[in-house]
Amino acid sequence: MAGMPDSAPDPLQELLARLRDARDAAAHDPFGDPVLLVALAISRRMDEGALDLDSLGEMVQRLADAAAADRAKRLAHYLGLDGAVPSLAALAARLVRPDPNDSPIPFARYRALLETPRFAAVFTAHPTFSLPPETGAALAAAASGAGFPTGLTHRPTAPTLAEEFRQAGEAIRRGRDALDGLNAALLQAAQGIWPDRWWTLVPRPVLLATWVGYDTDGRTDIGWWDTLRLRLTMKRLQLERLEAQLAPLGDCAAALLARLRAAIAAVAAQIAAVPETPEPVAVQHLAALLVGERETALTGPGPLLALFAEALAAAPDEPTRLALAVARAGLAAHGLALAHTHMRLNAAQLHNAARQRLGIAAAPDDMAQRRGLLAAINTALAEVTPLPVDFGALLAERASAVRLMQSCAQIAKHVDGSAPIRFLIAETETGYTLLAALWLAKRFGVDHAVELSPLFETAEALDRGERVLEEALRSPHYRDYLRRQGRICLQFGYSDSGRYVGQLAGSYLAERLKLRLVELLRRHKLDGIEVVLFDTHGESLGRGGHPDSLADRLAYLSPPQARAALDKAGLKLREETAFQGGDGYLLFGTPRLAEATVAGIAAHAFAPVGAVDDPVYAEADYVTDFFATVRREMQALVADPGYAALLGAFGPGLLDRTGSRPAVRQSDGMGGAARISHPGQLRAIPNNAILQQLGWLANSIHGLGAAATANPDAFADLKARSPRFARALALAGRAVACSDLGVLRAVVDTLDPGPWLDRAGFTRRPGRREELLAVAGAVERLDLDAPVRRLFRRLQADHLALRAAWPDLPAMPDRLVLLHALRLALIHRIWLLAVAIPEFSPRHGVTRESLVVRLLQMDVEPVLTLLDEIFPAAPGAVVELDFHEPAPPREGLSYAAEHAAVFAPIGRLLGLVRECGAAITHEVGAFG
Repeated sequence: MAGMPDSAPDPLQELLARLRDARDAAAHDPFGDPVLLVALAISRRMDEGALDLDSLGEMVQRLADAAAADRAKRLAHYLGLDGAVPSLAALAARLVRPDPNDSPIPFARYRALLETPRFAAVFTAHPTFSLPPETGAALAAAASGAGFPTGLTHRPTAPTLAEEFRQAGEAIRRGRDALDGLNAALLQAAQGIWPDRWWTLVPRPVLLATWVGYDTDGRTDIGWWDTLRLRLTMKRLQLERLEAQLAPLGDCAAALLARLRAAIAAVAAQIAAVPETPEPVAVQHLAALLVGERETALTGPGPLLALFAEALAAAPDEPTRLALAVARAGLAAHGLALAHTHMRLNAAQLHNAARQRLGIAAAPDDMAQRRGLLAAINTALAEVTPLPVDFGALLAERASAVRLMQSCAQIAKHVDGSAPIRFLIAETETGYTLLAALWLAKRFGVDHAVELSPLFETAEALDRGERVLEEALRSPHYRDYLRRQGRICLQFGYSDSGRYVGQLAGSYLAERLKLRLVELLRRHKLDGIEVVLFDTHGESLGRGGHPDSLADRLAYLSPPQARAALDKAGLKLREETAFQGGDGYLLFGTPRLAEATVAGIAAHAFAPVGAVDDPVYAEADYVTDFFATVRREMQALVADPGYAALLGAFGPGLLDRTGSRPAVRQSDGMGGAARISHPGQLRAIPNNAILQQLGWLANSIHGLGAAATANPDAFADLKARSPRFARALALAGRAVACSDLGVLRAVVDTLDPGPWLDRAGFTRRPGRREELLAVAGAVERLDLDAPVRRLFRRLQADHLALRAAWPDLPAMPDRLVLLHALRLALIHRIWLLAVAIPEFSPRHGVTRESLVVRLLQMDVEPVLTLLDEIFPAAPGAVVELDFHEPAPPREGLSYAAEHAAVFAPIGRLLGLVRECGAAITHEVGAFG
C-alpha cells in the first residue's frame, strides 16, 4: 500500500547474509576470521539495542527448529522412508524360493533359516538423551511424515534411571511390534507352500536385548534391588504383551489367557514387594514371594509354549492360527522378557572380587607374573565348589562383581531361567579377566546361565584381543564352558578406540581382530560353535554411527570380508548392534521407523554371503600403513597438551546433562570444575560432544591428511574402487561437513588475551575498554593460548594435507557456522559480565578471581549458586521483624541490582548457549 514503510528486515537473514559475505571474503584473505567477525557484529548489535536476549532467543529457536526438521528428513532417508525400505514380503519370498523359476527350498532348510537367531538389536542407556521426550517424539513423527512443530524446547533435562527405562521400554515395544511383522511375513511365505505344517515354524531370526538398568560399569546408583525390579518389570511387560495378543482370539486361547493372567498377577505382587532400599525385613518378604510364587509367576516359557500347541491345534481359521504363531514366536525368541538381558561391569571389579576370594595378589597387567596368575586361576577353576545363593547373601555382599553374579543366579532361579544373561566385561585386556569371571560364575552355580563376553574397545585391547582370547582358550575350563554354551560372545567398542586412535583406524582394528578369530577357534578345535559379535557403537560419527544409511551402518560395522571368512570356516554368525540412549531410540521412535529399521536389519541379516572382491584387501600393505598413520597421528594429538587444554577450555559447561553419569571423571571440590590435563579425564561421549560444539570432529578426521598424502595416488584409487574404503571415507566426509577451521580459529582467538586487548584498543563505548582489559587479564590467567594455538596449527596442517588429496571435501553449511558464531557471541557476553562481579571477602577458599575463571570455563551454574549465597537478592526475614529497639536503615542487605544487572543475565545467556548447543547437535545428527 502506498505510503506504508517497508517491513522490518529479518535479523536472522541479515546475519546469514553477513556471514556468507564474510566467508566469501575470507576465501581471498588468509588473515580473515569470519566467525569471530560475525560474533563481534552480534555483540555490537546487542550494545546498540538492535538485538536483545529475547530476540536472540527467538533467533536460536528458529535455527533449532529448522535443524531439527532437517534432522528428521535425514532420519527418514537413512531408513529408506523415501522409497527404499526393504520389502519383508519380498525378502520372505526370496528365502523360501531363491530362484523364482525353481522349486522352493526344503522345509527343514527353511526352518533352519528362520529359527536360527542371526541378529540382535541391543538398547543401551548411554548418556545420549539429548532431547526432551516430547521433542524427540515430535522429531520421530516428523521423520515418519508429520510436520515438525515450532517452538518446542530442544534442551534436555537429565533423565533418571526410571525415565531411561521408560524410553527404552517404549522403543523396545515398537521394535517387538516390528519383529511380529517380520515373523508374520516369514510365516505367510510358508503358508502357500506347506499348508499343513507352516504353523509349526517358530521364527526368531532377529532378537532384541537391553542393558538399561543392568549396567553397573561406572555407575553406583543402580542397586541389585533396582536391577531385580526392572527385570521383573520386563517380565510383566512380556506377559501383558502376550495377553493383549491373545485376548481377541476367542476360545482357542482361553487356557493360555487364564495361565497368563495368573502369572501377571503374581509378578505384579513380586514387583510391588521389591524395596526401594535393601532393608532386611523387606527383602525377606520379597524372597518369600519370589520363592512361594515361582510356579504361578513362571520361571520359563515352557508351560505357555505347551498351551500354545493346544491353541494352534484348536484354532478355527488361518488368520487366528497366524496370530497365535506370531505370538508364540515372540515368546520363544525372548523368553519371559520384553527383551533379552545384558549386564555389564568393569574388569577391575572382577579382579577385586577374585583377589578377595582367592587371595591372588598379582596384578593382572603385570606381564612378569602373568604365567603364575593364569596357573593360579586355572587351579581355582579345577577346585571350585558351587555355593547356594539367597537374598541374604546379596544383602551381606560388598563386592560389586559378586553381587552382580549373585543377581544373575537369583534371576535365573526366580524370574526366567530359559534365556542366558549376557555378562559384558568392559576393559578386558587379559585372559585372566575371563577366567576370573568364569570362576565367579561357577562359584555361584550360574555358569550355565551367563554368557561371558569381553569388550575390546581401546587400541590396546583391540591389539591384544587375539592374545587375550588365546590366554583364555588355553584353559580347558574355558573351552569346556564355550562348548556347553555353544557359542563365544565378543563385544567391540567404538567410543574409546575412536577417540584415542581415530574412528576409521578403530574400525580397522576391530575388523582385523574379527578376521583373526577364525584361525584362533580352529586352533583350539572350537570351529563348530556359534560366534556372536556385538558392535557397541553409537549414533554419532565419532562413535561409529555411519551417516549414509542403515545398510551402510551395518556394512561398516560388519564388513563383508569378515562375514565371508566366518562363513567359509563353517562358523555360525550372530551379529548384534547397539541403539544407544535417546539418539538410538529414535530409530524405533514410531511404528513406521521401527518397521523400517527391522526391515533393514532383516535385509542385512539374510543377505547372501559370497566371495568379496574388494581391492582394499588386495592392497593390505598400503591399507595397514594408511590406518597405522591415522592411528599414530591421532595418538600424538591426544598426547598434545593443547588438545586437553582445548577440550577443557569450556569443558562440559557447553553441554546439558544427557545421562546420569558425570561428564568429568574427577573434580577438585570447592575450587570448581577439574582442570582437564588429559582427554582420559572426560568420558567418551562428552569428549566427542565437546568436539562437536567446538566445530572440529578431530576423532573422525585427524590424521587422514598425513595418511592420504603419504601416497596420494593409492588413496585416490582405493577411494574410487573399494566399497569398504569408500564407506569409511564417507563417514570422514560427513565429519568434515560438521567441522570448520574458521569456527575453531574463533574459539582459539577467544582463548587468547591478544584479541581482547585489540578490542580494548578499538572500542569507543564508555566503560567497555575497562571490561575488555579485565577479560584479557582473566584470559591471561587461564594460560591456554600458547598450547591451544600450537594445537590449532597441528590440526590445520593435517587438514590442509587432506584437502590437497581430497579436493572435493564438503564444507560446513552456513546455518551451522552461524550457530557457532551466535554461541561464541553469547559466551563473550558472559565473560564481559563475569568481570563485573563485585569484590567480596574470600570465603571457604572461594575468591572473586576464582569465580571469574570458573565463569570463563563455563562452569556457570555452580558459580551462580555461590553468588546467590554471597550476594542475596532479598534482605531476608530481618526486614519484617521488630527487635523492640529503634532500628537503623536496613541498607546493604539486598543485592537486587547486582542480580538484575549481572547474575540473572548470565543465567539467561547460559540458557541460550545451551540452546545453541542443542541446535548444533541436531545439525550434526547425534550427541557425542
